[in-house]
Formats: sequence, C-alpha cells, structure tokens
Amino acid sequence: MVSIVTKSPQETEYIGKRMAAFLTPGDIISLTGDLGAGKTLLVQGIAKGLGIEDIVTSPTFTIIQQYEEGRIPLYHMDVYRIKDPIEMEDIGYEEYFYGQGVTFVEWGNLIPELFPEEHLKIHITNIEDGREIDFEPVGRHYMDLVEELTGHAYTRIR
Repeated sequence: MVSIVTKSPQETEYIGKRMAAFLTPGDIISLTGDLGAGKTLLVQGIAKGLGIEDIVTSPTFTIIQQYEEGRIPLYHMDVYRIKDPIEMEDIGYEEYFYGQGVTFVEWGNLIPELFPEEHLKIHITNIEDGREIDFEPVGRHYMDLVEELTGHAYTRIR
C-alpha cells in the first residue's frame, strides 16, 4: 500500500487530476472512506483531468452518474444504499465494470464479490491536518498505475 497526504481540498483534487493521466478504458477503482472523507472530491479531480466539464456530484441517490465527454467515459457509482449485490445486476453494473470507460465505485467495499480480480482500492481518511489517501493495487496494471502516480516502485515478482 502507498499513501499520499493532502493538506487541502485543492491538493486532493489535484491528485485526482494527476491520476486521470494514467487511467485507461476498463479501469475499475473502489473508493472507501467515511462520509465527507473526500471520495467525490477525488473523482471531481479525475473528471477535470479527463477533460470533463460537467459538475461532478455524488451519485448517492442516483447510484450512477455517467460522464461521456472526456478523453474516456467516466462512470461514478455510489453503492452505499445497495442492500444486495443482486441490485447491481438490476442496474447493469457489468456494462460499466467491463465497458470502455473508467469506473469509480464509492463504498466499493460493500460489494467486493462483484469486482474483477484486478482492480485498485483507494481508501481516504480524514486526518488532523488533511487527508490520507491509501492506494492498494490488486494486479500488475494497477501496481504500474500507482507507481506512475506516486513514484513508488512495486517489487516485481518473477
């Protein structure tokens, strides 16, 4: 796991903007953290980095927001209100998870069985003087992505 500490909302958004440069179609990211930790703020930065001009808001009540006009489509989900993974099938989650965009799932820890084997977990924690953003890559592609973003090289196992 690699961590980045940000001291302001602007810095958190900036991390998202930087991250956008390394995202590719089909990427899937689980976002966790307390209410108000900065999950949507990070996605707002990613949207800006992808060239999306729409205002990005939390999809708490809509479950999913789609933004198509950027470099690659952005699918932003909030599964906090999902009571059963079957509900995800009803909204056609596979279309997003395995589509041509990048998918961010707030509260992804509530539906771990639906994530592909390889994905990126990001946990955001409010700390006394800012936010701590923890990156936990699962799979080589996401290790490389985190390495590009943070400059932290993961040991390659051969």
